[in-house]
Amino acid sequence: MEAWIVSVAGQAYGPYSTPQMEAFAVEGRLVPHSLVAQPGDTQFRPASLEPALSAFFKPSEFAPQAPSTITATSTVQPVKQDDQASQKFGRQSDEDDGALTRFVVISDMKSGSIAGIEDELRRQAEVCIVLPQMWIVQSELTVTGLKNLLIQKLGKLDTLFVIDTSHDKAAWFNFSPEAESRIRRIWTKTPEAATKRKAG
Repeated sequence: MEAWIVSVAGQAYGPYSTPQMEAFAVEGRLVPHSLVAQPGDTQFRPASLEPALSAFFKPSEFAPQAPSTITATSTVQPVKQDDQASQKFGRQSDEDDGALTRFVVISDMKSGSIAGIEDELRRQAEVCIVLPQMWIVQSELTVTGLKNLLIQKLGKLDTLFVIDTSHDKAAWFNFSPEAESRIRRIWTKTPEAATKRKAG
């Protein structure tokens, strides 16, 4: 049976079985450009280049990245066989292990039913519908993981905004460059800096 090691920020996690890797892909913890290797390999490669793993990603998720393929040159380091450490792969931080994060999820569905998003949200720990296309969710996923999970259910015209209220983070999908620029400008500005500007 195949086994896989995943490199995240220079830290190696695993080994994991192929079914575990598929589960990570569904959760958004494994993406096409995630660096992976098999025990005994000398280099990590993007997961999308591994035949056993590439099927876990929709073609649209990694096809645009194919021309600029990542050439991974990092060397595989020995992996500690630590169950706790291996479960941290893709988590936000050590302190967040096992903790549920609160999210606000807002979508604008122009291409059809929102049933796909609602089905995915119901798979999380807890969900509450606030408005027709707005939910409060508790999940073990990161803000990026939850976003990546949900965008698989969106059409070309749909937009999504996910707010991690526990860690003051946000992730979004399918906004115009101008809207993204405004969102980033406001989101990254500290409240103190905004208050000082108003006072001055």
